[in-house]
Amino acid sequence: MNAFRTIAITSPHPVEGEAAAICRLLEEGCWRIHLRKPGYSLHAMRQLVEAIPAECRPRLVVHDHFGLCGQFGLGGIHLNRRHPTPPPHFTGTVSRSCHTLEEVRQYKTLHAYVFLSPVFDSLSKQGYRAAFGRQELEEAAEKGIIDSRVIALGGITPDKFEYLRRLRFGGAAMLGSLWNRPRASAFPPG
Repeated sequence: MNAFRTIAITSPHPVEGEAAAICRLLEEGCWRIHLRKPGYSLHAMRQLVEAIPAECRPRLVVHDHFGLCGQFGLGGIHLNRRHPTPPPHFTGTVSRSCHTLEEVRQYKTLHAYVFLSPVFDSLSKQGYRAAFGRQELEEAAEKGIIDSRVIALGGITPDKFEYLRRLRFGGAAMLGSLWNRPRASAFPPG
């Protein structure tokens, strides 16, 4: 990853017109959409994926029900505390959630990219405060811990993109700023 990438993470809850909203975000320049629906059954997740046009599916990443990846030609899987390891023989793209700089050091070379969170106070999880101070992030960037394989997550709004670029993040993932309030285009071109 060389350019600053923007990633959308779905609301964990059903959203009216969600498949259309996902397509619109991709059209607006979003690089990937992470389908994070921890309470969804396999059937419910399959219905969501089926509602999304086939041409959009290679840019979708699932956090659960990894078998859908091969069935629908999805873009990859995302590992987290619920699912810390990929399925046996999985050969697609893998990303991972990290909540410390040590986890970033440990995992970023093993996966296509990692999320570091929460970088700012969360917009979607009340009381979920930033875990890193400005100086700590700047030092991590200087040491090369933060680089193009690290995606900032937590309290991300488009007005923070330039600051994150200066810190050498490879991109930003957004959830609350997309689904919690009306918006114009969240992803500037390029």
